[in-house]
Amino acid sequence: MVRKISLIVVLSILLLTEVQAGWGNGGGRGWRGGQGQVADGLTTVEAQHLLLLREEEKVARDVYDLLYQQWGLYVFSNIASAEQRHMDSVLVQLQRYGLVDPALQPGVFGNQELQQLYDSLIMQGVISEMDALLTGALIEEVDMQDLHEMIDATDNSGLISLYEKLLCGSRNHLRAFVRQIESRGMVYQAQVMDQAAVDQIVDSPMERRCGRRYR
Repeated sequence: MVRKISLIVVLSILLLTEVQAGWGNGGGRGWRGGQGQVADGLTTVEAQHLLLLREEEKVARDVYDLLYQQWGLYVFSNIASAEQRHMDSVLVQLQRYGLVDPALQPGVFGNQELQQLYDSLIMQGVISEMDALLTGALIEEVDMQDLHEMIDATDNSGLISLYEKLLCGSRNHLRAFVRQIESRGMVYQAQVMDQAAVDQIVDSPMERRCGRRYR
């Protein structure tokens, strides 16, 4: 069934209202949460970003796993596998710098803001297939905003390489979700990023260097 374009505006308002308390710490536009760990060789901000990123990638993986179970759309299964690889890449950096892994069992988060975020995303994603796909696209938009902020906050070449790899993956994920959305008759509108930036991403081909293609 074709959904009106205005649905995406309503979805964004509802979802942003649910999780707004967990967004925008220190002027950022993504979801945020403080962590107390520090590590030799990293600034406090760099350590916080790595810890946040490990659980943020877990939010995406856990949401996509559950939405695949709910709707049976392979785009969720495929991207959940990619998010696991992203989590593994972040874990390598946590271990390198001696940070304690904050990732817990599926659907459970040490960061309570991310726990509330996960719960809100699931509530939205189980409403319909379209809501699920829009939820996936929202996750990828916010992840990209956070990763750009993390790049701007460091001159550590290893971290920048990791963040750029994850950005590449998120661009592919957004392309995959938008392709699914628009195949159902909706013209995708950006939810938190600039429309021009989203259009530039979705109008360009998949980036093979990030790994497998997504259905």
